[in-house]
This record gives sequence, C-alpha cells and structure tokens, in this order.
Amino acid sequence: MVFGYVRVSTSHQNYDMQIDALESFGVEKKNIFFDKASGAKEERKGLNDLMMKLREGDSIIVWKMCRIARNTKHMLHLMEFFESNRIDFKSIQEPFLDTSSPYGKFIFTLFSALYQMEREINAERVTAGVRSAINRGVKVGRPKGMTDELKRKAREAIIMHRDEKMSIKGICKELSISQGSLYKMFDFKNYDYKKNHKNKGNKNAKRKIS
Repeated sequence: MVFGYVRVSTSHQNYDMQIDALESFGVEKKNIFFDKASGAKEERKGLNDLMMKLREGDSIIVWKMCRIARNTKHMLHLMEFFESNRIDFKSIQEPFLDTSSPYGKFIFTLFSALYQMEREINAERVTAGVRSAINRGVKVGRPKGMTDELKRKAREAIIMHRDEKMSIKGICKELSISQGSLYKMFDFKNYDYKKNHKNKGNKNAKRKIS
C-alpha cells in the first residue's frame, strides 16, 4: 500500500499543496497522514500513527524530506527502520531520495557514512579539547554548587516567590533567567516552591535562606 505524510510548520500554512502533490503520485487521500507543528516539543501523532500502520512492502511518499525528518539523525533512524522492514521511501522534490532504486539506496548509505564520520570528528575534538585543558591546569567537569551571583539570585527568587507572591514567569523575567535555572536554584536551596505556592496565603510558612 502507498501512504503519504504531510506536515506544516506554522498556523499560516496549509496542507493543500503537499496533498495535491501526493495525490498526483497516486496516494489516496485516505492514506495520507497529517501533522502540524504546535511548539518547541513537537509531538507527531500523525507520523506515529503512520509508523504503526506500515507493513512490509508498503511505500511512503513525502513532498520533501524536511517534512518527515527533524534532522539528519532522525532521517537516518527512519531510513534504517524502512530498510529493515522492506518499506520504500520517496521524496517528490528530491527524486534522488528514492530507496526503491539502487542510486537512492547509495545516497542514504553515503549520508549515513558522512554522519558517522562527523560524529567521530566531533568526539575527537572534544577529547582533544579536554586533554588540552587538563594540560593547562584547567579544572574539567561540572562546577559544584553555584556561583555567588547565582546564590544571590536564588535568595532573591525565593523572597519574590514566598513573600511577594510573584509567579515563576515573573521571577524569571525579573532576574533574566530561564525556568529551568530557577528550579535548579530552588532545589539547591532546598526550597519547596510547589508546597509554598499551594500555601502562599500562609504568612507563617518558614523557609531557610542561607
């Protein structure tokens, strides 16, 4: 069976162009799966449903490779899955990406080799950098605790949240830090921000700030 997959990246785009192209290549509309980007952590229900539907001998057609793969690593992961399950893949705008042809299979093999070489080169650079730092007497590894500046911000954040009843978003904006950094500060100070938030009307709540 021949399946199609389409994805749009913004709310201003629509599926029509991709659907028309897929139908011109013989994909029935009932066999086309859809996804629309909706945030930084994009969940692709359509792609997940498609992967569950696929069987040996099926084919997938997309408008462009970037519609189905997030990056090179994801692309190679998909191609490995398709190859191991004898599923053909074709990109309309990139005719050289066609696993049903010997040339297309060669292209993906080449991509895989280049990606692996890039990973090994990057690993060598990191190792060389660490060795160089050690030879120069630089301490390598994650620093323990927090800097004086971060400790100061942590104290301010706790006061803002506990006493001034500021929201997490407001504190991050005031201190110019991310929410992830703020939660790490709370953890470092052993500050139970969730419990304090639930009891923010309780003025007698005690928290130690050092």
